[in-house]
Formats: sequence, C-alpha cells, structure tokens
Amino acid sequence: MDNPYCLVILAFFCTILVRAQSFNFLYNGFNNSDIIRDGVAIINPSGALKLTNRSYHVIGHAFHPNPIPIFNSSSNSLAKNASSFSTYFVFAIVALEKTSGGFGFTFTLSPSRGFPGAQDDHFLGVLNSINDGNHANHIFMVEFDTVNGHNEGVDTDGNHIGVNINGMASIASQPANYNVNGTSNTEEVNLQRGESIQAWVDYDGVNKVVNVTIAPISVSKPIKPLITVGRDLSLVLKETMYAGFSAATGDNKASSHYILGWSFRLNGVADPLNLAKLPIAPPEVATSSKNSHLKRALIPSISSAVILILGVFVSVYIHRRMRQHEVLEDWELDCPHRFRYRDLYKATRGFKVSELIGVGGFGAVYKGVLPTNGAEVAVKKISSNSLQGMREFAAEIESLGRLRHKHLVNLQGWCKTKNDLLLVYDFVTNGSLDSLLYRPKRNVILAWDQRLNIVKGIAAGLLYLHEEWDQVVIHRDVKSSNVLIDAEMNGRLGDFGLARLYDHGKYSHTTNIVGTIGYIAPELTRMGKASTSTDVYAYGVLLLEVASGRPPIIYEPGKGALVLADWVIECFQLGNIIDAVDPRLKNSGYVDKEVNMVLGLGLICSHPRPESRPTMRQVMRYLSGDESLPVFEQLSSIGSGRVDEITSKFLEVFASDTNNLSRRSLSVGQISSSSLNAGR
Repeated sequence: MDNPYCLVILAFFCTILVRAQSFNFLYNGFNNSDIIRDGVAIINPSGALKLTNRSYHVIGHAFHPNPIPIFNSSSNSLAKNASSFSTYFVFAIVALEKTSGGFGFTFTLSPSRGFPGAQDDHFLGVLNSINDGNHANHIFMVEFDTVNGHNEGVDTDGNHIGVNINGMASIASQPANYNVNGTSNTEEVNLQRGESIQAWVDYDGVNKVVNVTIAPISVSKPIKPLITVGRDLSLVLKETMYAGFSAATGDNKASSHYILGWSFRLNGVADPLNLAKLPIAPPEVATSSKNSHLKRALIPSISSAVILILGVFVSVYIHRRMRQHEVLEDWELDCPHRFRYRDLYKATRGFKVSELIGVGGFGAVYKGVLPTNGAEVAVKKISSNSLQGMREFAAEIESLGRLRHKHLVNLQGWCKTKNDLLLVYDFVTNGSLDSLLYRPKRNVILAWDQRLNIVKGIAAGLLYLHEEWDQVVIHRDVKSSNVLIDAEMNGRLGDFGLARLYDHGKYSHTTNIVGTIGYIAPELTRMGKASTSTDVYAYGVLLLEVASGRPPIIYEPGKGALVLADWVIECFQLGNIIDAVDPRLKNSGYVDKEVNMVLGLGLICSHPRPESRPTMRQVMRYLSGDESLPVFEQLSSIGSGRVDEITSKFLEVFASDTNNLSRRSLSVGQISSSSLNAGR
C-alpha cells in the first residue's frame, strides 16, 4: 500500500461507497414525522400511519419527503445501474367486523410523490385504466392485495403478494405465507385479519434480483423469501425516485390500511425496527345487538320511522333547492359556477399525465376541453387533505372568483367532490412567462416590445388589485412562472392561492412568510408581514428578470451564486448598465431609453427599504412615460444589505450544487426552520 496511486484509487472508491450508502431513514411510528400524505391518509394519535378508512372509493398516499438517488454510475463507463436497496416495514389491514374487507395496498418507488388521475379499487390508487401497463410510468410496486381480481383481469388470488412493474399485472405473485426456518413447511398469513405483519423488500442491484419476504410480528425474518424474481430495475427506475405507500378502497369493499413502522437503506440492509415501540392498529368494530329477538321485533317500527324521516328529508331538500339562492355560502354566491366532476374528468381525459401542463406547491394543472361547449380550460387539482391546500382553494374562490381584469387570469368556476378540490380557469395559449424566457419553443426569443407590453400589463393588474378593486388584494407570489401569456402576447397574472384580502385604509394582519426565493422582500423575512410593498418588490425583480433574461438567483463563473438585483447594481455602478440587458435582444433591437428605464425601475421597486419603493400607480406613470424616474445617482444606496436571511441560506445550498442552474424556484417551505435558525 506504499504506492501513492493505490492510495488515491482506494480513497476514490471509499468516497463512492460512503456516498452510495448514505441514504437511509427509520420510523418507529410516525408521530412528529416528515412523511408527506395526501388523499385520506392520516397519522393516528398512537403514531400509526393510516392510509385509508372504511369509506368507499377513497385513496391514501404516504411518501418519504426526500428523493432517493437510485442510480450509481461508474466513472469509466456510461452505463448506469440501479443501486441495491432494502426496505422493512410493519403493516396491518383491518377489515370491518363481519365483512369481506376491501382492497389491499402497495409499496412503491415512483418518479414523483403522487399519482395524478389514479383510480381506486384494484388500481390501489397508483394507476388508472388508461396508463395501466405504460412503460413511461417508471413505477416499481410490491402489492399486498386481499381481493380476488379474476374478473378484473389482474391477479387471480385474493390473499396474495405480487411484484409489479408499471402496471397492475404482477410479474411474480404468491399466496401470502412464510417459510418456517429449518423446515420445508409454510404457514399462511391472513393479510386482513388486523394483525401486525412484517414485510421485507430487497433488491440486489448486482445480480438484478428482487426478493419479497413476509412474517407475523412474532416471527423473525425467514431465510427463504416468499418471492424471488429476476428483473433489472435499471430499465424501470429513474435516477431519483420517491419511496412510499398507496392504498385504496372500492365499491362495497373497504378496509383500514395501517403502516406501523418503516425503514429503508440504499446499498445496505434496512435498519431493524423497535417492534416493542410500534403502535398497534385499532380494530374496526361493527355495532351488534345481543338480543336478536328484540331486533327482529323492532324492525317494522324502525322501517316505518325511516320512511317517515326520509320523507321529511326529501321535503327539506326540495324546499332548499327551491330557495337555493338564500342558503348558499358567501363564497358560492361570489363564484356560483360549480362544474360537475364528471365533466372535468372527461375534459382532462381522466386527468391523464399527457394533459398535465404544470405542477405547483399544492396541486397540478391540466389542460382540458369541456364536453358541454368545447371550450379549452385549465383545471387546477388541489390536494384536499392538506390544510394549506384547502386554504389555497378558499383563497382563490374568495379573491379570484370576484376579480375581473384583462391582465388577470379569469376563474370560470370550481368543483369540490370527495378527495378533489378543482378550480377551472381560462386556458392561456402561450403558457408561462418563465418558459418563454428560459425554454423558448423553436428558439423564438421574446422581442423587447413584447416584453415591455407584458410588464405593463402585469403592472396594470397589480394596480387593480392594490387600489382599484373593492378590497386590497396582496398577491404574495408575483413571479415569472405565475405570469401567463395569452394569444395576443399580453401578460396575465394568475395563481391566487397565497393571496390575502383586507379593506382599504386598514393594515394587513398577514404575518407568515410565503413566496418564492429571490422574490421575497427583506422585511418579510424579518417581520413576516406582507403588504402591497412586498408585491412591488417582487414586481421589481420581475422587471429585472424580463430585461436581463436571467433568473432571480444567477451564477457567474468565478463568482458563485448572486442575487440578480445585486448583479444589475454592479453593472450600474461600473457604468455598464447596458451589460445587464439580455444578450439575445442585442440582435433583435431595442430602445436604449426603455431598457434603461425598466432596469432602473426594477432596482427602485426592489429597494431593500419598503418606504423607498413606489406604489403601483407610480410605477404605471413611470412605464407610460408620464413621469421620469428618480435621478440614477439615488440608486447607489441600494447596493448594500440586499441579501435577506432566507436568500443567503439558499445561496449557501445553491453554491454547493451548480448543476441545476437553468431555472430553480424554491418555495420558502423547502428551506427548513433548523437551517434558518443555524444562521442566527
């Protein structure tokens, strides 16, 4: 080992080994955990993760929040191989007493933390009738199913376990049992008896083999797996995947699915769980009577009472339908157009992935064509289990439902049904401003006159929100991805999920920090108080972005990550403000005076002191040429102290990973409170 080359090679491979084995997690119960849930999934007070309940046709998902770097690549080879992984969890499926129970659940590795358009029943909340079996799904599943699917064209055994790739047809399936160590005997495991059951899923990335093993909670891991199937997951998985669980119920088939503990490790054996500390799934008890004779005697009386009560309810329902205008809630009156779910489902082709046009913090947006009139719409599907998602739904109904302006996205209506909250907007033809700036189709660059027209339109929209409507509306998330461009290349401000309203002459009481890194005003990070001035700050960043063609956080070789406004100020102070102009505009032509005005206005609007920023009415006067900008020398004071606490923390992370510089937009919620506290 005296050879220095051997030492270098050894250190290199040790580094790779350490990095490859660095991803793991362990949950002995889920209280205070960071598990991401949607649908009907909840965490019980005991710490049990409950994926579904006894309701019919419901879906529950739960995912570990962080992506798994599933691929290892060799430095001397272009081939990439899926890493070995091991996961160990304890589950329980509790059927309602004296019923046949419901469908099962599945452990999944998927490219995202969710399955848009997934169906319940035998699709287990992962796939639907359209994408079932599609190679583009990139989904690995191990299903723990409890329903005979013979009539559905899937697995033929009810109480069984299967390994699935991209579809519900298993590539390997076995009845649920385990091998008794030291013997050739097997014992059956009834999956939905409500008892705690252990499960191990192991993938050998070298030999390309998947092993699945189960055992009751009182039995140690059997030596012989239940299922062993050869499959190269490198051909299935993507470079990063999310691990999680999905469960569903169906028509007249409902059970509660619980995950009680879970561990996972990449390139190693999953850590053991502390079985003594795991929660226990509570029984689902059906009410029964010990006196069956009394029950039979009461049946006629009860039937008569039920008929009478039903008659009363029908009368009340008809009466309310006739007087519906008197009983609607305020927000329904403000936006009365309620769409039928089946129409929106048909419009989006079942919320098919191919119709997906955008994904936001609390949901996804799909393009649709209404079957009633053939109109193109955009349908935003919000996660209903999230309190923040419900707030976003209410905020958009309350604010955007009553707002009408040519430079705001028009809300056509809404739909609320079971697990889905849906908002329906005009479909805006040319997509978002950020896509036109950074990902232009056919390399068609936005001309200067188009850019100027867009920012003027957004300024008019913000003026309407701040001063011209019945109440003051603070948008709180002005950014290029929330600016949509219509067929006439006009800018329209959308996504009012974070908007807040208050009366003119009053002060906003909003005190929580929301928004997107790079657009957040410094005072918001210190006091958490949003105002019209914080919208002006974000608009100023948008002006700089449109004129420079650069994102709010930029990277310069040799300088690292910088705030866009700081870079523009540096150009200004060096007397080279024209260097900040998007170089792609220099071949198409622009008006120097207009570009200088937009850059200067962007700097003034994004001034670190809120009292130095103009109102949107003043901004409109500057843009229209009715008033000249302040003397440029006054801008020299802007250069110090611009970087707020959240942005500085973001830059520390950003500087360590410059491979994703094309267009990063992180919400405040993606930076942990512990990270912020560490910087104080």
